[in-house]
Amino acid sequence: MTADTPGPTSHTYFSQRLRLHYVDWGNAGKPPLLMIHGGRDHCRNWDWTAAALRHDWHVIAPDLRGHGDSQWSPDGSYTMAGFLYDLAQLVHQQQLAPVTIIAHSLGGHIALRYAGIYPQHVARLIAIEGLGPSPASLVERGRKDIAVRMDEWIREQRAIAGRLPRRYASIEDAFHRMQDENPHLTAEQARHLTVHGVNQNEDGTYSWKFDNYVRAFPPYDMRLRDIQLLWSRIACPTLLLYGKESRAGNPEEDGRASLFAHAKVVGVDGAGHWLHHDRLDVFLNVVREFLATA
Repeated sequence: MTADTPGPTSHTYFSQRLRLHYVDWGNAGKPPLLMIHGGRDHCRNWDWTAAALRHDWHVIAPDLRGHGDSQWSPDGSYTMAGFLYDLAQLVHQQQLAPVTIIAHSLGGHIALRYAGIYPQHVARLIAIEGLGPSPASLVERGRKDIAVRMDEWIREQRAIAGRLPRRYASIEDAFHRMQDENPHLTAEQARHLTVHGVNQNEDGTYSWKFDNYVRAFPPYDMRLRDIQLLWSRIACPTLLLYGKESRAGNPEEDGRASLFAHAKVVGVDGAGHWLHHDRLDVFLNVVREFLATA
C-alpha cells in the first residue's frame, strides 16, 4: 500500500467466547462490503480486491475461526453452524445489514447459507466457487452410510492430532510452497499471501497460521434439501463465479444455479479455484459491472 492509501486496520470481535479478527479498510460512510475467505486462507488474500473497491465501499474482511489471526476452536471442531454464527455476530455487532458480500469457497458456503437464513440482511452476493462439491461428488459421498463416514472422520481426527504443523526454515521456503499450491499466482501475489499467512515459531521457523483441524471434512452437514431450501430463499441479486480450469464445475450446466431465484453465472477463462487471484483484472471488471447493475 502506498503512503496516501494506507492498508487496513485490525480489529477483534467475540463469538462463542472466541476472539476473532477482521480488517477494516475504512470509508465507514460508504455501503458495507464483507469479503469472506476460503478454507486454509486468511483475510489478507482480499487485499488487491479491497484496494480496488475501497473508495466506493466500506470493506471489512474477517478471518474465519481457526484461520489467520482469529483464535482456534479449543476442541478442534469447525462446524458450519459455528461459522454461520460468527458471520451473524459480525453483521449484528457492527450493524452492517443490509450488507453486500463477496466470498470464496468455504466463505461462499457460509455466505450463501447466511443469505438464505436472513434474506433481508444481504443486499448483493458474489460467491466464488461457493456451492460445495459437485452433484456427482455428493452422490458418491451419499453411498457411504453414517457409520462409515463417522469412522473415517474419527481416523482423520486421530491422524491430525498426531500431526505437527509443518515448519519451514524460512519465509522463502513457505513462499515456494505457496507457489506450488497455485501456479497461477505471480511471485508478488505468492509472497504477499505467504507473509500474511505465516507465524514465526519460537525456534525461528515458520508455520501457516491456520489450525490443522480445519482440514477435516465433517462427517455430516445440513441435509442437501435444507441447503437447497436456503439457496432458494436468497432474495438479493446473486453472482455465481467459477474458474473454467477448476474442478468445481459450471453450476448452470449441472443444475445448481436453477435453485436460486436471482442468480447469474459467470465462468472465467484461464482461472482455477482462486480466480480472484488468477485473473484479477477480469474478476474486478465482472464484480464492478454486477455491483453497478444489481
